[in-house]
Amino acid sequence: MGTEKRDPVTGQMTTGHEWNGIEELDTPIPRVVLFFLALGILFSIGYWLLMPAWPLGTTYTKGLLGNDQRQIVTRQVDDAAQARAVWTERIATASFAEIAANETLMHHVRETGRTLFIDNCAVCHGTNGAGGPGFPNLAASAWLWGGDPEALAETIRVGINSSHPDTRSSQMMAFGQTGMLDRDAMLSVAAYVRSLSGQHLAEEDQPRIEKGKEIFAANCVACHGPDGKGLQQLGAPNLTDAHWIYGGDVQSVYTSIYNGRQGHMPHWEGRLSPVDIKLIALYVSTLAKGGGK
Repeated sequence: MGTEKRDPVTGQMTTGHEWNGIEELDTPIPRVVLFFLALGILFSIGYWLLMPAWPLGTTYTKGLLGNDQRQIVTRQVDDAAQARAVWTERIATASFAEIAANETLMHHVRETGRTLFIDNCAVCHGTNGAGGPGFPNLAASAWLWGGDPEALAETIRVGINSSHPDTRSSQMMAFGQTGMLDRDAMLSVAAYVRSLSGQHLAEEDQPRIEKGKEIFAANCVACHGPDGKGLQQLGAPNLTDAHWIYGGDVQSVYTSIYNGRQGHMPHWEGRLSPVDIKLIALYVSTLAKGGGK
């Protein structure tokens, strides 16, 4: 059992404990530590008294200052909504042409419309609207159902092949799976279709163009038109430009003819407000002009 004694070097008392000849000093806690400890205690007590802090069953202590972060955030949201209402009401009541002619409103369209687009549409069409395999490029002016804001708003509202009762409906038949065309006929149509967009064809595909043109006239013009430029009232794409939803190479075009295509876009009515749909439609209409950047 150790015995307390004074250390001859420091003059401090020991604890009376000794381990292998080493004695433990009874060193007091530094005053600065005690100061900050006391300061922390005083701060905690002050915070508990002034601010909401302690749960009390179904409620909590409100604090002497009555500070409520939930009320503050709610008030800030309400203030932002009131400030936003100044121009959203104008968006709601003005025509698309009137909005497009008003630079102040179009500034809000480019800012808020872009945010709405990224939050709801970018997962398929990309943040810049350039699309990808199976998803149309909205920045290319290659519209399936029309690219004016009115047509875009309707497409956003009802979707394409969606569950909306007024959905836009479009489907390309599977000419190969159903046996309507044989392999040689489909290769000929693919060669002709690719020639419409000015693509370089392999030497073996050149003789197929004329036959493909005849097969195209007999099976495809009802949707794509006699010149292959598509019909927007049916959602049939333009086959003469360089914009391909599913790819314009030989294999991709052949696969589209063989399996058919049926794209899907969800409807946004009921998920987005009419004003939000209008904002997105107006924003998308600017992408081809570089206005969404």
